[in-house]
Amino acid sequence: MTSSSPEAVVAEVREGQYGSKVVAVEPGGAEFIPLSDRHGKPHQLYWTWMSPNLEFSTVFVGILGVVAFNLSVLQAVAAIIIGNALGSVSHGILSARGPKAGVPQMVLSRISFGLIGNVLPAGLNAIIASIGWFAVNSVSGAFALSALTHMDVHLALILTVVAQIIIAFIGHNFLQMFERVAFPLLAIAFILAAFYIIPNAHASAPAGGGGLGFFLITVGAAFGYACGWNPFASDYTRYLAPTVSGKAVGWAAGLGVFVSCTLLESLGALAATLTVKNGAWFDAPTAAFTSPMPTALADLVLLAIFLGSVCANAINVYSGSMSFLALGLRIPGHLRRAIVVLVSGVLGGLLGWIALTNVDKYSNFLLVIAYWVGPWLGVFFMDQFLRRRHNVDGFMFDRKHNPWAGFVAMAVGIVISIWLFSNQTQYVGVLPTANSAFGDLTFEVGFVLSAVLYLIFFKMQRDKTDEVLIVPVSV
Repeated sequence: MTSSSPEAVVAEVREGQYGSKVVAVEPGGAEFIPLSDRHGKPHQLYWTWMSPNLEFSTVFVGILGVVAFNLSVLQAVAAIIIGNALGSVSHGILSARGPKAGVPQMVLSRISFGLIGNVLPAGLNAIIASIGWFAVNSVSGAFALSALTHMDVHLALILTVVAQIIIAFIGHNFLQMFERVAFPLLAIAFILAAFYIIPNAHASAPAGGGGLGFFLITVGAAFGYACGWNPFASDYTRYLAPTVSGKAVGWAAGLGVFVSCTLLESLGALAATLTVKNGAWFDAPTAAFTSPMPTALADLVLLAIFLGSVCANAINVYSGSMSFLALGLRIPGHLRRAIVVLVSGVLGGLLGWIALTNVDKYSNFLLVIAYWVGPWLGVFFMDQFLRRRHNVDGFMFDRKHNPWAGFVAMAVGIVISIWLFSNQTQYVGVLPTANSAFGDLTFEVGFVLSAVLYLIFFKMQRDKTDEVLIVPVSV
């Protein structure tokens, strides 16, 4: 690494006037948000991150802990708290940088990865968010809508996908408004469900022999769900004024994820002890969740599950488009973000159509998310530490900034951690094969290994330490 006097890079600024308009298609792509368009308060992040987690995919994480991983309710809840705490703390830290940076999370990632190296995390996130997550949540929403209306589940999937794409297509402000309006409706439905489930659940039921190994897998699944939002963090704080409190932003975003995920997943763990055949949790999961409830309450919860999936997937496909645009491809047209949303939403819907008969693969998907997000976070946070007190914003738009350390550290961290520690049905690593008590430590090892490797490589790559970002005064 070499020191140098700060160089200057001119920011790519999002065109058009958007401001606080709600019923207007958000222009531009993943560029810097002009100061004239900044608006909003940190507290709005509570509902932005509460609403998308008040849905059945969150509940299902807790169900997996008891049904698939054979933990007791208390063991599952403990694992849920640990996993969510880790994912929520990182989410708060990442969100706090958004107001000053004024860019999506995967553009911020260019600081440590460079434009070319950022293809690894941004590409993975574009695929997993706008297609993978979109498919998972569309399926849960479709099952709920089908159970509620008795329509064919394939038709329900089409209606669910269309609703989600429309919200994300319109853009940031409409999406934020939708999350705010949906929050009280979702909260009421799941609170009423909790009033029925908690007294009827068998919280003291003994564990099925999951042990430490499955406890660690449940931690990984909970972390995988919570940290799945991490690569989106600043996407929803970049419109805030740079003068807002970073701490207030971080607390609001982090607590929004932690509270909603922990409560819904714990409710799932309790629901798993009700008198429902285990196979029903995978054959028709939403129907199994609501079947013990009175009809009126079951219908309300099914409606909430559908609405929650729309809340989650509007964010998934919106942020997936941000990640795709962060790859640096020059797509003409002021509606390029909206067009990317439309294309990726259709692809995610097609994958959801296939996934209708493969609900049992959900736990594998959660673990795979943690497998790459852990190493990415290791590099991102280590870079943030190493570049502290330096001017680094210019690296976000410098197309000649292409260090190799981030890409290599993350890639090696992913490969080695999966090879040694992965523990899922598709692949079992070397150590879990030898001793199942290892559980699944892939994301923990990937995080630490990638961070340490980046520390070493950063000093070897002779990268510049400073680069100032200049924002044109006309904006």
